[in-house]
Amino acid sequence: MVAQPVLAEYEMNLMRGATDLSHRAFDLHMISLWVCVAIGVVVFGAMFYSLFAFRKSRGAVAANFHDNTTVEVVWTIIPFIILIAMATPATIALIELEDASDPGLTIKVTGYQWRWQYDYLDQGVSFFSNLATSSRDAIKGDPSSVENYLLEVDEPLVIPINTKVRFVITSADVIHSWWVPAFGWKQDAIPGFINDAWTNVPQPGIYRGQCTELCGKDHGFMPVVVEAKTPEDYEGWLAGKKAEAQAAISGADREWTSDELMERGKAVYGTYCVACHQPNGQGIPPAFPSLVGSPLVTGPVEGHMDIVLHGKPGTGMQAFGAQLNDVDLAAVISYERNSFGNTTGDYVQPAQIKAAR
Repeated sequence: MVAQPVLAEYEMNLMRGATDLSHRAFDLHMISLWVCVAIGVVVFGAMFYSLFAFRKSRGAVAANFHDNTTVEVVWTIIPFIILIAMATPATIALIELEDASDPGLTIKVTGYQWRWQYDYLDQGVSFFSNLATSSRDAIKGDPSSVENYLLEVDEPLVIPINTKVRFVITSADVIHSWWVPAFGWKQDAIPGFINDAWTNVPQPGIYRGQCTELCGKDHGFMPVVVEAKTPEDYEGWLAGKKAEAQAAISGADREWTSDELMERGKAVYGTYCVACHQPNGQGIPPAFPSLVGSPLVTGPVEGHMDIVLHGKPGTGMQAFGAQLNDVDLAAVISYERNSFGNTTGDYVQPAQIKAAR
């Protein structure tokens, strides 16, 4: 059976959004639109009436005059009043949009090629948000079989409702842009520079967005998903993330079996490495080299660890030392050295990663 195409929603207007600020932006947009429509109707109505009523075929004779002070004053004052009436509420809204002071929660958002990192400042929680595996698998398959295709992530950003949340936004590599339409704004993520913005979501729900800056090969695979929870549910989620962080620290202090490393390494590779090096490790030469039989991957483990930890300047190989914990780094390096036909037989332990940092 042939799957029927799913058409996008046919919408000619902006979305109203979920926050007070987005509502105000929408209302200001609609007011401005109808003011422009009214002006257009008056101006074009006068033009068409003049063309019809005072045409030469009806015997109209053109008047001969140079100026009319009254008319000039009127057509200067009326537009001035209209502009002031429109600019005043817009300016008030913009000032409020820029006022990120006194937040109840501050989250640092860092853009990477091609994922987002979220740091809950003063909470001890930090994680990366990547395109969900289901969407990535469907890129070369059947996108209609995946709900929220290219708009789903493995780890959504979670915030409490009825709380002023401040975002400090930057980038670790190139310019990105963090955008959730329901919040009514977007903000650029620029390397070496911090922008900020804020939101206050009144209702629980899931709000989706994307990177809106052309940031490289996988720009289209860098979604944003924000889940707003009640304060009670948020506190429960936060406690769980803190427990996960503690478990990751504890896991770095023990010996992992080869099977454990391979299983975890496969998951890490599928999230962080597959976009450039492909599921089969063949890469996309010359920009993203193959891992199959690679002298680096099959050579001394120290060189492999070094490039994964510190990257390679001037290439697409990022430094993953700041992105992954010791366990994940050990697992993915072990996986690469013992997959795709590579059979080095050596497995890296988290303690080796810790010593190499």
